[in-house]
Amino acid sequence: MKRIYMGKTKDVYALEDGNYLLKFKDDVTGEDGKFDPGANTVGLSIEGAGMAGLKLTKYFFEVLKAKDIPTHYIDASIEETSMKVRPASVFGNGLEVICRYRAVGSFLRRYGQYAVEGQPLEAFVEVTLKDDTRQDPPITEDALDMLGILSSKEYKELKELTKRIGNIVKEELAAKEIELYDIKFEFGRGKETGEIILIDEISGGNMRAYKDGRYIEPLELQRLVLGE
Repeated sequence: MKRIYMGKTKDVYALEDGNYLLKFKDDVTGEDGKFDPGANTVGLSIEGAGMAGLKLTKYFFEVLKAKDIPTHYIDASIEETSMKVRPASVFGNGLEVICRYRAVGSFLRRYGQYAVEGQPLEAFVEVTLKDDTRQDPPITEDALDMLGILSSKEYKELKELTKRIGNIVKEELAAKEIELYDIKFEFGRGKETGEIILIDEISGGNMRAYKDGRYIEPLELQRLVLGE
């Protein structure tokens, strides 16, 4: 295998069959030693975080597969903390798509003059550029289209797919009496079909989930969802 990319929480390897291998790490995003799923830097390492993230990702991607949601997922090896995926190209230099159900995190920091912490949001979708130096700035549908990153037609498809996936995850968590506050996705164009597909991961590292009003850390979330 040839390593082609070193990410904050995963490394990417090219496989001889044209697919890729994602190797999950114990690093998590945050600042000053505190975990934050919306941060742009690695804040700390948590032993077992990589395996916990992969277990949840495998679980959710297989739920999506059963519902015919297009993703890059092929299979996963929990023992090797790795996931095999199909090739896909990102939009521009990469986008992050957030589906918000309650006002927390960067949403509250930006709009706190009009919003109160925890107030309900109706699956509000927002797109940001993956740009660490500029703190992942939000970008509108018009700007995405004008800059040639994503057409208006693709944007509408992306938004609808985000809501569908977000609501599936939300329902899965609700069955465990866990409430999803927000979740971050990444999408790309599948190499084989050109369709928009979900890529990256779905884990405690890219969502905020609460139980009885208490925030659930990534490792605990994995145990609660999978009953381990």
